[in-house]
Amino acid sequence: MIKIKNLKKKFGDREVLKGINLDIKSEKTTVVLGVSGGGKSTIIKHIIGLLKADSGEIWIDNRDITKIDEKTLMEIRKDVGFLFQNGALFDSMNVEQNVAFPLVEHTNMSRREISKEVNRLLDIVGLNPDIVNRLYPDELSGGMKKRVGLARTLALKPKAILYDEPTSGLDPITSDLISQLIIKLQHELKTTSVLITHDMNEAFKCADYLAMLYEGEIIAYDTNENFKKIENPVIKKFIGL
Repeated sequence: MIKIKNLKKKFGDREVLKGINLDIKSEKTTVVLGVSGGGKSTIIKHIIGLLKADSGEIWIDNRDITKIDEKTLMEIRKDVGFLFQNGALFDSMNVEQNVAFPLVEHTNMSRREISKEVNRLLDIVGLNPDIVNRLYPDELSGGMKKRVGLARTLALKPKAILYDEPTSGLDPITSDLISQLIIKLQHELKTTSVLITHDMNEAFKCADYLAMLYEGEIIAYDTNENFKKIENPVIKKFIGL
């Protein structure tokens, strides 16, 4: 579904991406590994069009988003959900309003239909609407914020979901809950998933494929099973073998 060709990006004099090539398999979960600040999030921000490439191509459903206008990009974005590290909820809106936001903005659903759909989405991510609907973001735990953010991401039924460090800052139990949820959604909804993380437990638990970003380049890409067998000192050190 997503293909990245020779993607390059500099911030000032710092070359963060030095020619990234990566195929994201349809209906599978691809995990991108790498050190903090190494450019992992930069890759997925290019996929969603939040950053513009210096050069290279990003193909989504056979369209190169680096060469399209803003209106067309907005249409493609409806098919690609993005879960930010902190959930990126609107502080002035309660949970129900946050999850309903894309439905209000991009559909012609009635208020009653939206309310019913919000409840369904919250149930999918393991939250009880009767308990959380009227709560505001500052009343939620870190794990709950991410689940609400994920429910909002699912609202437009995206073909692909991009996860930016979804377990960052969470305790081990909540991290495992989020990982299990990612696996569940990928299998039940058949979404194409891209997961950015440096958490190896999460990576191997969720991944169908893994890619290693190191010094601005993808130095390895393989299936979950084969990745652990790669004889590269950087990878072996990173995954603790």
